[in-house]
Amino acid sequence: MNYWLVKSEPFKYSWDDFVKEGKSVWDGVRNYQARNNMKAMQKGDWVFFYHSNEGVEIVGLAEVSKEFYQDPTTEDPRWVVVELKPIKKFPKTVTLKAMKADDRLSSLALIKQSRLSVTPVQKAEFDIILSLTE
Repeated sequence: MNYWLVKSEPFKYSWDDFVKEGKSVWDGVRNYQARNNMKAMQKGDWVFFYHSNEGVEIVGLAEVSKEFYQDPTTEDPRWVVVELKPIKKFPKTVTLKAMKADDRLSSLALIKQSRLSVTPVQKAEFDIILSLTE
């Protein structure tokens, strides 16, 4: 199993929107590194759902329900999507500020590559962040 983080601006697509839909096609990614991360996602992988710009925090946990395929919003074959489904909203969110303050998360891709919309999360980082949600 692999672990990931995806970002969404809550005024465009929030965790609550995601839960209402019950699943989401993660489309519109136009960065090669983020696309390559999506291509590496496997069904069953866990994904942190991060609100960017507003809130700036991890709010919930999702799961990859379908591996990558051609992005239906473009005819350009370079771009792909994955499908995600919500697993749970966290009782306590984990802010970017809290992650930056935790030395154990100093190598977290979210911190190192802050503009990337889809990033990998190492197992140890995943476990630390998950413990901060309780």
